[in-house]
Amino acid sequence: MPIALVVHGGAGAWAEERIRPGLEGVASAAKSGFEVLASGGTALDAVEAAVNSMEDNPVFNAGYGSTITLTGGIEMDASVMEGRDLRAGAVAMVKDAKHPVSLARQVMEKTDHVLLGAWGAEKLADLLGVERKDPRTEAAMKRWREAKALFLKGEMPRYGKIAELVRSRPEFTSIDTVGAVALDHSGDCAAATSTGGMILKFPGRIGDAPLIGSGTYADNSSGAVSATGTGEVAIRLVLAKTVCDYMKGGLKAQPATDRAIKLVNRKIPMSMGLIAVDRKGNIGAAHNTPAMCWAYIRGRMGEPEAQLRARVLSPET
Repeated sequence: MPIALVVHGGAGAWAEERIRPGLEGVASAAKSGFEVLASGGTALDAVEAAVNSMEDNPVFNAGYGSTITLTGGIEMDASVMEGRDLRAGAVAMVKDAKHPVSLARQVMEKTDHVLLGAWGAEKLADLLGVERKDPRTEAAMKRWREAKALFLKGEMPRYGKIAELVRSRPEFTSIDTVGAVALDHSGDCAAATSTGGMILKFPGRIGDAPLIGSGTYADNSSGAVSATGTGEVAIRLVLAKTVCDYMKGGLKAQPATDRAIKLVNRKIPMSMGLIAVDRKGNIGAAHNTPAMCWAYIRGRMGEPEAQLRARVLSPET
């Protein structure tokens, strides 16, 4: 069985100063995950390792470096899913777990539940001795102060006008979710997604990252998917599961992600990106944003290939 791993560091308008560290970051994450696969590890272990790498990297909006809510707090979301028996775990509104995606895996393996939020997720972290870390960075706080000033002056639309916000101020919404998908030697696939959420989000807002079927999905009969972009769009279209359904219906990973982005453009034309691996090890990546920082590695490549764009399917095309 061919092995493969794909990661994304977020779809959006990547500022010039973030491009090089972003590409280096996704390449490093892909390498970390692939080393697990190459040594005989599971797809689940691989996607966790890859996402942990990005959660430790402040260039990404996940873990350390997460964005700040409207009221100045931190609320991180994450999920994992493995395709062999559809086990899944997720956390929402986590304040200070160093690796939210690992806490999501603990929900999957140590509880009878799929999703724990806020106090419950933090309580589980306490019970299991999960490592904590203040996720705020000076760069994230600087972006928050700038965005909050514009908001208070009425120069940013109030809650819900996300499409207008992305068009008018892409620099404040382009730092997005991270994710990984993998296929291992046994033919098992897995997916993981982690995010700090949308800057200036209303406290309590939960996007697609912790929602199985929306931001994350894996099934050995089809493949694995992680989404990035406007979470409300992925939720309304159950987008990750939709891509898996396309693959189960016979499409390879790339045409499946293409078709899903075209669906977004037709139904709810807002920012979205996707990565996927199908059950035969084919990979796919597509987005309708100016850029999506991503990387992949498979077979005997040796080193990952990192890119700033994949298949760009904008609403205008």
